Amino acid sequence: MAREHQNQANNSSAARPISQMCAAEMLGTAVLVFLGCGSVIASSMSGSATGLFGISAAFGIAVTIMIFAVGPTSGAHINPAVTIALAATGHFPRNRVLPYVGAQAAGAVLGSLLHSLLFTPEVAAKAAYGSTSPSIAPLAALGVEVALTFILMFVIMAFATDTRAPGTMAAAGIGAAVVANIIVGGPATGASMNPARSFGPALLSGGAAMSSYWIYLIGPIVGAVLAALCYEALRDRPIAAEGVAVVEDTVTATPVVH
Repeated sequence: MAREHQNQANNSSAARPISQMCAAEMLGTAVLVFLGCGSVIASSMSGSATGLFGISAAFGIAVTIMIFAVGPTSGAHINPAVTIALAATGHFPRNRVLPYVGAQAAGAVLGSLLHSLLFTPEVAAKAAYGSTSPSIAPLAALGVEVALTFILMFVIMAFATDTRAPGTMAAAGIGAAVVANIIVGGPATGASMNPARSFGPALLSGGAAMSSYWIYLIGPIVGAVLAALCYEALRDRPIAAEGVAVVEDTVTATPVVH
């Protein structure tokens, strides 16, 4: 998406009803969970034929296509950590944070419910609905999630709030960051980077996934906020007023991001 097109889409989305924007966030998150976590279920069904690279590709592609699909409507956050970090740095209205997070959580549950309906509960449960749980010590897992989300959010800030980054590469760049992070962190934590992505599968699978959910709630939010603050500190422009992003000499509305 060209930067000019992105700005036009953002200005248009700013005037949309919040219900329409939340519906887009719910749909985008549902697709992310359905495709991404669905690849974990498919890997389980095929005897791990999909593998780590296939799973990472599924998540990266899902993020990329949803940025194009729902970005013009809602900004395609599809991640509570991203929404919170953007609000913390003045790039997203704070009064929209709770509606967005609620929509994202609902979308994640919807995606997991579709797994139960289409793959059958037995098949989905065998893969724990594609849920995330750490294979390392909890505090180490928390650190991994902070680090991975920091990288992802730093990339998002560059593409979504700074005209010095090529707007046409935003979806591909953010998707690539998701793929790379999952390849590195997947074996240790599942590389969630997204409290909603972990919430839906954990709610339906329960057990270890639900008991360790705090890692995937706290880690991504801390990592995303730190990355957003770090990018703003490195940027040579001041933080914008709430609800807009000051980028070079251009004022844009809510950015199109993951």
